[in-house]
Amino acid sequence: MKYQIFSWILFLSSASFLYGQQPHTADKQNEPVSILESERNDPTVDLSDNAVPAVALAPGNDYVRPKAKARFYHYVKNMFGPSALGGSLLAAGYSTGTNSPKEWGGQWKGFGRRAAWIFGKNVIMQTAAYGLDEGLRLDSQFYRSQKKDFRSRFSNAMVSTVTARNAEGKRVIGLPRLIGTYGASILAVEASYPDRYDYKDGLRIGTISLGVNAAFNLFKEFIWKK
Repeated sequence: MKYQIFSWILFLSSASFLYGQQPHTADKQNEPVSILESERNDPTVDLSDNAVPAVALAPGNDYVRPKAKARFYHYVKNMFGPSALGGSLLAAGYSTGTNSPKEWGGQWKGFGRRAAWIFGKNVIMQTAAYGLDEGLRLDSQFYRSQKKDFRSRFSNAMVSTVTARNAEGKRVIGLPRLIGTYGASILAVEASYPDRYDYKDGLRIGTISLGVNAAFNLFKEFIWKK
């Protein structure tokens, strides 16, 4: 079963990515970076091809799909950036402290194995999501709400967990993140967890991962302004 899951994830991601590389007649020749209209006349804002936006505000009517360079940057950052690596180590530390799964032990060897497992799962998840984003021409990046009230900002953080943006900036079902999260979790469990675990545990872990992502969105929405 694990090989079937891996094959489907690889097929969907690769096919979608390759499709996304084909020229689209509706595309502009030079796709601009996603920025706010108010920033266009700000001399302090870097609007060059090397500009890579951090966490932006939620897209409005002036939304444009981020350039390929920015999209790839976020893909790499989501795998190897400080928050990704730090999150993997924290999760590995928690799993080691609770000794889950118990077959891996509770010492440094067990910690290393869990850290490698979590890191590998994240690489698979991000790769699948990136490939599907490219193929479906979606944007799964998190954007802070443009509204200031608590309810709108909280709702934005929660809804962003399971949605993406299309080329017009409208919310759609976030298939890249959902498929990447659940597919990677099931594959990782089937491939390397003890035999007593199966795909149902992968679904459970995938749901937990979405919950963690929602919590991180709240952190970026209300606390982390970078």
